[in-house]
Order: sequence, then structure tokens, then C-alpha cells
Amino acid sequence: MDAELRMIEGKPVLRFERRLRHSPEKVWRVVTDPAEMKHWFPAEVDVDGTKMRFTFPDEAPVDADGGEGELLESDPPKVFAFRWLTDVLRFEILPREDGCLLVFTAVVTNKLTVGRDAPGWTTCLDALVAHADGTEFEPPIEWLSRIEHYIRHFGLDEGTDEPGGVRFARDLVWTPLDDVWKLLTEGDESGVPARAAHPGITPGAVTRSEAPRLLEYEWLQDGEPKGKVRWEFEHVPLQGTTVTLVQENAHGPEVLAAWHVHLELFFAATQGEIRCPWPEDREKELARRYAER
Repeated sequence: MDAELRMIEGKPVLRFERRLRHSPEKVWRVVTDPAEMKHWFPAEVDVDGTKMRFTFPDEAPVDADGGEGELLESDPPKVFAFRWLTDVLRFEILPREDGCLLVFTAVVTNKLTVGRDAPGWTTCLDALVAHADGTEFEPPIEWLSRIEHYIRHFGLDEGTDEPGGVRFARDLVWTPLDDVWKLLTEGDESGVPARAAHPGITPGAVTRSEAPRLLEYEWLQDGEPKGKVRWEFEHVPLQGTTVTLVQENAHGPEVLAAWHVHLELFFAATQGEIRCPWPEDREKELARRYAER
């Protein structure tokens, strides 16, 4: 797991390297020829001049229409770059004595998605190397741990303590909004769902409920409303689903740690894995980490 994340001119950029024991000319064909790309690229690619179109296979978790792109740079056998929707993908092939070094960068639209983009591109590049070598490639079956690794590695799970309260924003990959809402509410919208509050918070009355995008409720301190907790969900086609969670008038490492753990469990649940009991050791570890920031 060798992805590197950089921020360049305010944009998140993923960077990967792969060494190949083949000439730059051969790797260029594998990287640029649509007939070769189908063996490793996540979508079918059609090129018409500088115009590009992408189509996902039927088994992909997104609509078949992968949108349009544009060829930005083609300097055989050195550099190949194109835009896919709003992302920019660049392949640089550097000759080496024993073959070549492939440097791949992806300028992505949303920093939250790099937790899943990184294992996705890692798999694509591993498939590219295998295809160039003429060997069979077995894609990974289990994705959750791979995504969680990069989420933690890049700090995409961390919350912020702001003047108005604590705030978290998390990627939920491609989980449809209706499925996320059913998971959060467990089919019961008569009060604050159990999954909408961590064990350390006392929920009060629901103040807003707009399925499947918004749930807001009061949280209590000494029996009195202290502020509100707000779950907001958004789905953008070809980008995926996100959640933003805010607890008003709540501050400190313990609050951040509790919601951090809660959202880890919630994310795993959206990917089909229900975890229990509550991981107290993980909560204590995170509280110490937030206190040291």
C-alpha cells in the first residue's frame, strides 16, 4: 500500500510508482491503447481525437455512463495525461536500465474520496503490471480494510473542534442514500435512532427529519437541551455519498474521540460489516491523540 497524498495548489493529488521490466514503448502501449487499457483500467475507454468517453462494466457500483473526458497530453513514450470528468490522470514513463519506472498521479475532486481512490488505483496499477508481464491478476475480494487503512493513513477520519462545536465529514463510498438512511434509523423514525447517538451522549427530541438527507436532534446536559446533533447526507453521481456530522456546543478530545469511533462503526456498517461491542480501548487511544494535537 504505497500511495502518497500531496496537496498541490489546494488540490489533493495521489501519487504512485511502479517499476516494470519492460521497455517504455511497451508500457506506453499498455497505458494508452484502449484495447490494452480494458485489462486494467476501471472503465472502458473510447477515444475520438481529444475527446474521451468512459463506460463502467455492469458489475460496477455506479451507473454505466462514466462520463466524458479530454486528452491533455500525449508525448510517446513519455507522458500521457487526460481529464476524466473533473479528475486529471497523468502517466509518466521514465526509462531505467532494467526497464522503466511508471509514475502515476491523480488530481482528484474531493479529498474525502481518496480513502477509496487509493486502493482502487493500487489495484488498477497492479493489474497493469500483471498484464504487461503476461500473468493472471486476481483482484482483491475484501475492500473494507483496504479503504480503512488509507482513511486512517491520510487522516480522513479526523474531526475538528470548531467554535460552534465538533464536526466530521466522511466518505460513504457508493452507498445509496436510502440505504444509508435505513441503516441510521433502522426503520424507526419515532425518536432519535440508537445508531444516531454514541453511548456517551443523551439525546433529546428530534427537531428535523428529512429522509433520506437530514436528521437533527437535541442533546441534553443535566436534563436540559445543550445544543443539537445534525447528520447530513449527500449523494453526487459519479462521486458517491458523504456524511457530515456536527454536535453543537460540544468540545474537547473526549467528544471528538467518541464521534470518531461512532463514525468508524457507522462507515463499516454501510459497507456491510456490523461491529460490536463498543471499542473502549480505541476510544481512549483517540482521546489521547486528540489531546496531543
